[in-house]
Amino acid sequence: MLALLKYNLLSLWVRRTTTLATTFGIALVVFVLGASQMLSTGIRQTMSSAGNPDQGIVLDADAWTEAASRMEHAAAGLVAAAPGVKRNAAGQAMVTEEAVAHLMLRSLVDPTRISTLQVRGVSANVFELRPEAHVIAGRAIQPGTDEALVGKAVLGRYPGLRMGEQVDFSFSTKPTVVGVFEAAGSVYESEIWADLETVRRSFSFLTNVSSITAQLDSASALDGFSEPLLADKQTGLSVASESAYYKKVSQGLPDVIGILGIVETLIFSIGAVLGALITMHASVSQRGREIGVLRALGFGRLQILLSFLVESAALGFGGALVGAAVSLLMPLVDFRCMNFATGQEVAFGFAPSLPSLGLAILPARQSAPSVASCRPSAPRASARCKPCELETATRALTLANRTRARRPHDPRPCLSRPGLC
Repeated sequence: MLALLKYNLLSLWVRRTTTLATTFGIALVVFVLGASQMLSTGIRQTMSSAGNPDQGIVLDADAWTEAASRMEHAAAGLVAAAPGVKRNAAGQAMVTEEAVAHLMLRSLVDPTRISTLQVRGVSANVFELRPEAHVIAGRAIQPGTDEALVGKAVLGRYPGLRMGEQVDFSFSTKPTVVGVFEAAGSVYESEIWADLETVRRSFSFLTNVSSITAQLDSASALDGFSEPLLADKQTGLSVASESAYYKKVSQGLPDVIGILGIVETLIFSIGAVLGALITMHASVSQRGREIGVLRALGFGRLQILLSFLVESAALGFGGALVGAAVSLLMPLVDFRCMNFATGQEVAFGFAPSLPSLGLAILPARQSAPSVASCRPSAPRASARCKPCELETATRALTLANRTRARRPHDPRPCLSRPGLC
């Protein structure tokens, strides 16, 4: 059996063009599925990392997202007085008001593309409630000034989003970028932060705010926190944990990408399996004389079948490893698309994981069973021959080697000389 395995490995090298074509097809299937699964995982991580289960977010009762929410400034007092709100060392309620709006800018990378960025008007205590966000270049904005912070995911990709430049919020308001921040890879890194009053003045919020976020004593305090706010029908508020809110506004995008990736992979996998089937069938047909020599040497049909299955499995798993290795390079690539729920463009990353790679490698296993339908058998002429003796088989192999030496362009042994069996 070891001799058969050696024969199969050498055969892969001799027929390297066919081997590379089959390996490329399988690698493409694994790459597409692996990349789509990693992207779907990356989107979920980007959106969910922005939410904290220990924080409650208050919106207008009729609003689905922050950008569509408008509440009176007086609602902040009700939120601060609600039970379960955590207080800082100074005894102040950890509550922050924010105004969220959209700003359309032309991309500097692709001038034909106009993107929608999310602008967030923040209070002075924003970093107290969002400790994952911190300034990595420049400084924080000063309250009451026309200054802005830029998330590192949008830095330099749009006009005015560089240190020291001015971004156009409106005809009369052009905040100066004084710093760059990051937020543990969350969706906040795709936003522009400015002072709350600056955003309300630029986007005609008047005295309204979009959301009020409160730091709770614990995640279990959410029910007690929301009860008095929901009972006040005059203000018309809705309450949810931050993690639940960001899960809600991100549930559609990763599902769509995951489904599209699976559908595309099915199409590619069908083509790859058919290609492997045709390739191996042609390979077996062309190697009928070689199979005849193996039968003459005493190898059984089952042994030859198993050897071809091993050869096809080696092709399948070799292509799977190549596709998985290439897909692991995708985290070096930035991916940007619009979140359907919020309407903003968000930068996502590819997140490799063992489940994603395992699911991507599964289609490669189809290439080995596909060869089972190509059952190798000896040519008909040799099938009618009586069993040959070892000396006759040795003469056949010697003749095949001489023929191949005379015809180096044809790697298949020629056994057409009569009288071998």
